[in-house]
Amino acid sequence: MINKERIRKEFLELIQIRCSTHDEREIGDLLTKRLQELGGTVKEDQAGEKLGGNCGNLVADFPATAGMEKVPTVMLTAHMDCVEPCAGIHPIIENGIIRSDGTTILGSDDKAGVTAILETLRQLREQGLPHGPLQVVFTISEENGVHGSQNLDSSLLHADMGFTLDTHGHPGVMSYKAPGKNQIHIHIAGKAAHAGVEPEKGINAIVAAGTLLADAPQGRIDVETTCNVGRIAGGSATNVVADSCDVYYESRSRDKKKLEEITQRIVDHFKRGEKTTGCHITAEVSPDYGPYEIPQDAPAIEVASRAAKKLGFPLELEESGGGSDANHFNTYGVPTVVLGVGMTNCHTKEEYIEEKDLYDSAEWALAIVLEAAKETK
Repeated sequence: MINKERIRKEFLELIQIRCSTHDEREIGDLLTKRLQELGGTVKEDQAGEKLGGNCGNLVADFPATAGMEKVPTVMLTAHMDCVEPCAGIHPIIENGIIRSDGTTILGSDDKAGVTAILETLRQLREQGLPHGPLQVVFTISEENGVHGSQNLDSSLLHADMGFTLDTHGHPGVMSYKAPGKNQIHIHIAGKAAHAGVEPEKGINAIVAAGTLLADAPQGRIDVETTCNVGRIAGGSATNVVADSCDVYYESRSRDKKKLEEITQRIVDHFKRGEKTTGCHITAEVSPDYGPYEIPQDAPAIEVASRAAKKLGFPLELEESGGGSDANHFNTYGVPTVVLGVGMTNCHTKEEYIEEKDLYDSAEWALAIVLEAAKETK
């Protein structure tokens, strides 16, 4: 049913447009035009301005076909931005695999999702297929902590169920549960001194950080809880006893209570270190997003499952270890699951996607819209 040649052509076009986080204007303008051409009413919110970027989130509404106005409203979402390096992408197609030339990422995260959504809209329009009201949301600033959807104007959303096309695995994979995440900034203040003349008068904040990190919580805590030290910065010069050091953590858990507990455990560990290191230590916790879990008998899961089975896609429900825009959509009251679109080795120069997964993603998205049209509110 879908147009494979068009899908491949559009995907290759989209991935070659530079779309760094906070610099999504070019891709945003292009997608706005295409959504409007396909009959959508597009609104752009102010999230980009809030985040210091040049483009906001795009929310497009498509009316139901005649007689389908009371069918549940379906929301399809994907994000516009990519991780670096995403400029000058030169795609190579070999044996049904699309990859970059090895000097950049590919951008299937998440242009595969964007392409599938656009093809779905085209098929609905070209074939005159009956469907209920649709919303399409293309978000910004997903890759730096899903901040685009975090700052989305949620008053624009009115869908009954949502599908975020943005995870690994072949179409048929569906994430119904995902962790929340906190950012933790530990600041350690020591005392400066001349490192060669009177080092004993100083208190080295970097050494204090190393001492405390040696037995700090790190890695996998349990099956649904992790934490990670991702960055350390400190000191000013080798001839100065370092009077400051900053440690940047993240904590994640699919259980809200466990997320709070591991976050507090990290904070308490470093605060206790004030006595043993002689440093002044502060901890700042910044929540990125909360965890979510959708019941496996929820309409969104049942609709996507029926669609996958009709297409012959092996169905796999998974609990994710990563967050996505769906975390925020669920917070806003739109039950949203995350669909696999085939992206592989994301965030690396070894990223690739199978052509078949591009086509199957579009088939699945279209089938989901058609299955939802059989539901009643």
